[in-house]
Amino acid sequence: MKADMHIHTTFSDDGRIDPYEALELAVERGLGCIAIADHNSFEAYDLIKDDGRVIVIPAIEVSSSEGHILAYGIDRDVPCRLSARETIDEIHDAGGYAFAAHPYRWWSGLGEKVTLSNPFDGIEAGNARSYRRDNRSALALSKRMGCPVSAGSDAHTKDQLGKTYVILPDGLKTQKEVLNAIISSPREVVTANRSVTSTLRYGVKAIGLWAARGFKRM
Repeated sequence: MKADMHIHTTFSDDGRIDPYEALELAVERGLGCIAIADHNSFEAYDLIKDDGRVIVIPAIEVSSSEGHILAYGIDRDVPCRLSARETIDEIHDAGGYAFAAHPYRWWSGLGEKVTLSNPFDGIEAGNARSYRRDNRSALALSKRMGCPVSAGSDAHTKDQLGKTYVILPDGLKTQKEVLNAIISSPREVVTANRSVTSTLRYGVKAIGLWAARGFKRM
């Protein structure tokens, strides 16, 4: 089973994929599981959680004061702008797992020091919108810490969805089974990587969005 564990929808400020569209694309591209991890929003999950064709993981990409954190398996919203440690505690209180999102991304990653100094349940070791070297460093960091890994496309547009995923055993039926599989055993990650051209395009877009937010981090 292929699981894209990091997808954004129109409930993210910079997302361009309708939640129902994300489901159709997941089926079309052979994914058995997706995690809708919108920026600080839990709304899309409630719309599509009962579709039945694809396992949908409740998730949020939380903006902590130190960088982005993926919350998987939560049963409620998680506040943003807290410290990394406070965010992890909130995720655990909501019944979820806290994964360091793209830890080596200069714009929104936590960085190695913060990741190492906090009790993360896992690390996102593959992200299609990260450089190859950053994905390699994230995978190496997960091995250093001895923690589980996730992987996702970080898709904000339709063409990106499904480009990166973690491989899980066939036959999983529920979100709980998926998360148990990720947490309990080493998983194989299949990842695309950001190109120089896409980085330049993203940089221009990100600076524009940053200015529109009053120069505040997402």
